[in-house]
Amino acid sequence: TPKTPVDVNAAGPMLRYQTNLPKLPVPALSETLQKYLKSVHPLLSPEEYKRTEQIVKDFEAPGGLGQQLQQRLVARAQDPSVVNWMEEWWNDQAYMGYRDPVVVYVSYFFAYKDDKFRKIPAERAAAITTAALEFKKAVVEKTLEPEFAKGEPMCMDSYKYMFNNCRIANKPSDLAMIYDPFKNTHIVVIRKNKFYIVDTVHNGVQLSTKELQHQFERIIDQAGDIKGIPVGVLTSDNRDKWTDNRELLLAANPINKQILEKIETSSFVVCLDDLAPTTRDELCRASWHGDGRNRYFDKPLQFIVYENGRAGFMGEHSCMDGTATCRLNEYVCDGLARNLIKHGHNSIRSDLPQPEPLVFVLNGQIEKAIQVAEKDFEQLIGNHEMTILAYQSFGKNTIKKFKCSPDGFVQMAIQLAYYKMFGTSRPTYESGQTRKFQRGRTETCRSVSDESVAFVKAMENPHLSDSEKIATFRAALKSQGQYMAAAVNGHGVDRHMFGLKNSLKAGEEKPALFTDPAFAYSSHWFLSTSQLSSEHFDGYGWGQVVNDGFGCAYMIKGNALQFNVASVKDLEVAGKKYVGGTYQFKQCLEDACNEMRDLLMTEVPAQAKL
Repeated sequence: TPKTPVDVNAAGPMLRYQTNLPKLPVPALSETLQKYLKSVHPLLSPEEYKRTEQIVKDFEAPGGLGQQLQQRLVARAQDPSVVNWMEEWWNDQAYMGYRDPVVVYVSYFFAYKDDKFRKIPAERAAAITTAALEFKKAVVEKTLEPEFAKGEPMCMDSYKYMFNNCRIANKPSDLAMIYDPFKNTHIVVIRKNKFYIVDTVHNGVQLSTKELQHQFERIIDQAGDIKGIPVGVLTSDNRDKWTDNRELLLAANPINKQILEKIETSSFVVCLDDLAPTTRDELCRASWHGDGRNRYFDKPLQFIVYENGRAGFMGEHSCMDGTATCRLNEYVCDGLARNLIKHGHNSIRSDLPQPEPLVFVLNGQIEKAIQVAEKDFEQLIGNHEMTILAYQSFGKNTIKKFKCSPDGFVQMAIQLAYYKMFGTSRPTYESGQTRKFQRGRTETCRSVSDESVAFVKAMENPHLSDSEKIATFRAALKSQGQYMAAAVNGHGVDRHMFGLKNSLKAGEEKPALFTDPAFAYSSHWFLSTSQLSSEHFDGYGWGQVVNDGFGCAYMIKGNALQFNVASVKDLEVAGKKYVGGTYQFKQCLEDACNEMRDLLMTEVPAQAKL
């Protein structure tokens, strides 16, 4: 049983721990600065490190600015009116104020495994919709059980941003809008770039899966073969451009305001694509961005069903992290696979209203804006590569026989792969969740350590014995595990530094700590990594966060590992070009996993061999 006390007045089981969750802490200044020095040590030359060490010392000096910033931050954290000291700053600077397109840079996807019983797109879309609506009911009625990590309840606050929400393009920062989930029972369906509304309730009774299938079939018929003008592509654009174009759309005709409201207030979006991805790489790319047109990228939930019956999901990231939508998607896929979803009656009511087409009224100016957005989108995705390593040799079950943390193992495989490709270790971000705190989101686990560098160098040194290599591996794992444990407890480096930086007042001079090149370099994520796992997914990923780096999403399954590698097409790192860099890195990952398996097998007793 969780140590967190239950709130007896909570409006439903989902939020019963909510008011008693601890607040996000502010670590001691000296603790974070020591951790920071430790994290930059493997990344800097001895001269650079000496300089940074001195800068940290000056920052921490008694009565100096560092101490003042810390006091301000602590005061903010202790302010009873502030639930989470980081929340407002983070949402704005990491998401809402960010002006690059959400697609490719911010959004993420899950690609589903095939459903052997539902090969027809309308049938599969209907089943997914029914399952998602069942999850919605549990969320809005607050009957969903809270999540736990190591026996501690997680914050469930971000679930309010799941259904009937929309990110609204706005300057200088976008807005997050929440709409009434009980009043808005409709979903938006997009087919051939045309928008339709399907109300999921008729005469007070929710549509059965059969009835939803009927509505999706009607939409596929109505949409025909001729594509509509893709208004949705405007949401794929730079946020300032989309803000301007949204104003144009609203000004063109009053009908457009009603249409946008229908889309924005909907429970979620179902995209009925006419693409038919066959390979795993194609399925992942289609789920990551598709053709940019048959989408509405500002909605937090888009379920995508392809012409060949394959399916996936795309999430808009600004208000909600992947752990929540992973649970939603796991619920949908697992519920359908194990026949746990109630599909309702098999007959179709004769008086079901036709799905309502939403037809925007456009003018020459908007049509031109759409053409420009299409061109920009083509250029954007044309400049990106994504490929998947589905590594079938072993997974979590075997890694546990090696007596190590599966996550730590994969992090070291990624480090080794990077070192194989580039001959050096560079700053790496691993996402750690801080949802045990009120409205907690994420903290960075800095994966590169003196120990991880020693490990990758040992692995590439043919003169060392297996036992020497294993010793460096165990030390690297321990270091990664300790940092991650601190991160999920709100004691990482990056968010605290972010808070100190935001505690500067207008006109105050930036301390040298924040202008030191080591500060920027150590958070330039050449590797942006994260794990979410489900046996029901065939892919999960997002784009790189810097253009000389990789996005590396991974899943650890019982008997397989999967890596999703994304980067720019003509990768250039430290002045050197790597054509087909994602494919090179994929190969290095496979080699790293094989070598680590072979190394650790030398330790496993004979009867436990694979």
